[in-house]
Amino acid sequence: MGSCKEEEPKWLWVNGPIIVGAGPSGLAVSACLKENGVPSLILERSDCIASLWQQKTYDRLKLHLPKQFCQLPLFDFPENFPKYPTKHQFISYLESYAKHFSITPKFKQSVKNAEFDEVCGFWKVQTQDFQYLSKWLIVATGENAEAVIPEISGIDKFKGRLMHTSVYKSGTEFINQRVLVIGCGNSGMEVSLDLCRHNAIPHMVVRNSVHILPREMLGISTFSIAMALLKWMPLRIVDKFLLLVANLTLGSTDKLGLRRPKTGPIELKNATGKTPVLDVGALSQIKTGKIQIMPGVKEITKIGARFLDGKEGEFDSIILATGYKSNVPSWFKV
Repeated sequence: MGSCKEEEPKWLWVNGPIIVGAGPSGLAVSACLKENGVPSLILERSDCIASLWQQKTYDRLKLHLPKQFCQLPLFDFPENFPKYPTKHQFISYLESYAKHFSITPKFKQSVKNAEFDEVCGFWKVQTQDFQYLSKWLIVATGENAEAVIPEISGIDKFKGRLMHTSVYKSGTEFINQRVLVIGCGNSGMEVSLDLCRHNAIPHMVVRNSVHILPREMLGISTFSIAMALLKWMPLRIVDKFLLLVANLTLGSTDKLGLRRPKTGPIELKNATGKTPVLDVGALSQIKTGKIQIMPGVKEITKIGARFLDGKEGEFDSIILATGYKSNVPSWFKV
């Protein structure tokens, strides 16, 4: 009688660190190691580098920060790239980076388990095909590995189109539709703006307080200003300055239904990881009413949603701009 037992994955020794993730961080680490004569192996679950950028971002996306803050070590952006490169320019830069440093990840290798063997003194990293051994393990999977799908009552009842922003590409698919965007972070704001520009009618759910800052102040990147000031001033003073300039340039967001947190934007980012929204045009559409601000969702219905203020609305589509989370806890065993 034949055995039904599955074959165990083969062991492979890695002469250098194992890097999990072929995004910008993984590529940068590999390049820096190589420049210092240290070989490495990148394991990537997808079939390409920077899979989040290539497969899970919308078409209009640009870098929110100036390119000098986003370029990887030892290899600058091309001089002809704009101040805020597009999604496709950033991907081409990453591909050029990998080619320049001869970085060849092992694709379609999804890490199932990684743990340190105290007896032999090695990391054991298991994928669906192999078990890799190395003295060193570097986790470079980022904070955005998995889409966050919130538990909302009735979400399975909705008869229209329901998607996460990770599969949203363009507003061309939603022309003349009433669209409920759940979430008011950078993705929620940009998707709502994109919907506006394609003649959709977006309604954006704002459940919690949010900091909105102009992307630039007096023609200079807000991020650049903040980083420069932090070298000389306490964090809370810098936060007060940013909010003062934001109020002068953007006006009071509280009047629009966008309450600011009591904690300053940089302090809040450091404490919770919650990033302030850098406005690229959505706020002006909110002021004109082209983007409607909605309270929290109490329940999804067959044809729309019921909100915390008791009102109901009908929608053709619902887009979840509810962010991402790390998947490291599911496979990193320590």
